[in-house]
Amino acid sequence: MRVYLPVTLAELQNVSPVLLAPRVAHGVTPALRALWPDEDDEGWEYAAQAAAADGSLLLLAGTPDAPSLRVVVAADVPEACVRGLDDPPVPSAVEVVCGVDLSQMVSVHVDEPAAAADVAAAAGGDEAAIERLEERDLLWYDVTEIAQIPAR
Repeated sequence: MRVYLPVTLAELQNVSPVLLAPRVAHGVTPALRALWPDEDDEGWEYAAQAAAADGSLLLLAGTPDAPSLRVVVAADVPEACVRGLDDPPVPSAVEVVCGVDLSQMVSVHVDEPAAAADVAAAAGGDEAAIERLEERDLLWYDVTEIAQIPAR
């Protein structure tokens, strides 16, 4: 199953990145499909990725030393590693119960460095900065480029 994991750049750029579990991730769930029944797979995946970007903001709020960029990892994990949540905060939320290593990562999506000030402000609760971030698309990186993702 394709999942979108909110992470921080510091967590991702470890020597050997393994995203520990359990952790909340986002995917194309039945609840997400029901919310937007006229959408297609691409639209549902975009919505799940956007929810993961919001989750990355929450991680940054609790990790002030991490680079102020939203980071989302797209990964393909076995269905057995994904569980539904009893009370999901958003329709795309799931729990990944297995560690995710580099071999499962498909791509990485990161804010451009120019967004850092808005990301920091949004992580601190600035509503105007949150709205500005909603207008920004995350940049796409191949997993072989993780070490080259600029922190600022």
